[in-house]
Amino acid sequence: MTAHETIDIPGSPQPAARGWHAAIPDDMDMLRAAVDLTRDISAARPGIYWPDMLISALVGYGCIAVAILARSPVVSVLAGVVAAVALYRALLFIHELTHIHKNALPGFRTGWNILVGIPLLTPSFMYEGVHTLHHARTRYGTADDPEYLPLALMKPWSLPVFLLIAVLAPFALLFRFAVLVPLGAVIPPLRTYVWQRFSALSINPDFRRRPPEGAFKRMVFWQELGGSLWAITLLASIHFLGWRPLLIALVIMSGTALLNQLRTLVAHLWENEGDAMTVTAQYLDSVNVPPPAFMAPLWAPVGLRYHALHHLLPSLPYHALGEAHRRLRAQLGGQSTYDKASYPGLFMLVGRLARNTMRRV
Repeated sequence: MTAHETIDIPGSPQPAARGWHAAIPDDMDMLRAAVDLTRDISAARPGIYWPDMLISALVGYGCIAVAILARSPVVSVLAGVVAAVALYRALLFIHELTHIHKNALPGFRTGWNILVGIPLLTPSFMYEGVHTLHHARTRYGTADDPEYLPLALMKPWSLPVFLLIAVLAPFALLFRFAVLVPLGAVIPPLRTYVWQRFSALSINPDFRRRPPEGAFKRMVFWQELGGSLWAITLLASIHFLGWRPLLIALVIMSGTALLNQLRTLVAHLWENEGDAMTVTAQYLDSVNVPPPAFMAPLWAPVGLRYHALHHLLPSLPYHALGEAHRRLRAQLGGQSTYDKASYPGLFMLVGRLARNTMRRV
């Protein structure tokens, strides 16, 4: 795949200019092909989801134990790195939970929350009901999108701040569940504030979450209760085990959060400044990093190396995205609109974003 610095739209301005996305019409051939070529691979397969999630979680927790118990600093650091990567993969199944049909994988949501979401203080309610707004046709890239910031149009210092926030996130989550949730149970205004501002995995600071309703409200109650009890238990463990085990675990989780934030940094081009966009424009503002980028499965696991394709087919399970990419490229050809969302790797994308921010100096 060939990297590109501009979208080849006749008469369009440079990517950093406001409104260039609005000039991109929908490529109906690509949209029809995306649907027609993937009908037979659209079912989520429990035999892939469950082992992948369970093995990732087992490796992650096992390596946390090694990092805590190891006497050698080298062994502890290496185990911590493996733990961060493995738990990152396990954690990203939260993305799949927001898209798969509720009856597609019986018990998977509950199992994931018990084994991953609550222990990592990131239960699924923090993404469910939020991420789907990012995929809404009229919200993507606008001020109403909880997962979009025009990072390419911001100042250069915004990028390191964006990453620093992720490093601090595990400590903030511990405080949220151990302190703010119990206090919110007896102080309703605080409860409302915490829900609106600190209950969603969003990057848009202006996003305010609406109150939960119905069955989702009941799910939130049990997940918050579980997260709160676990967070309090973690803090109580300091009395018996000292600070070291908890600090090591939090540092490892900071590594996981940093990986996720780095992936988020290159999931889109972040060049839209609030304009409504066609589906094709949204696709071209998103990023695929297909083979031969061999490191992509580590920093963009669970299908997220095909993030642009995911925006074409949000409900397609992660294990089908590679095959869908091969079929679409074979059908549409290497010079098609589809090919223009493909990039060679992480460093090229970070460099592109950094260069765009430098233009704002």
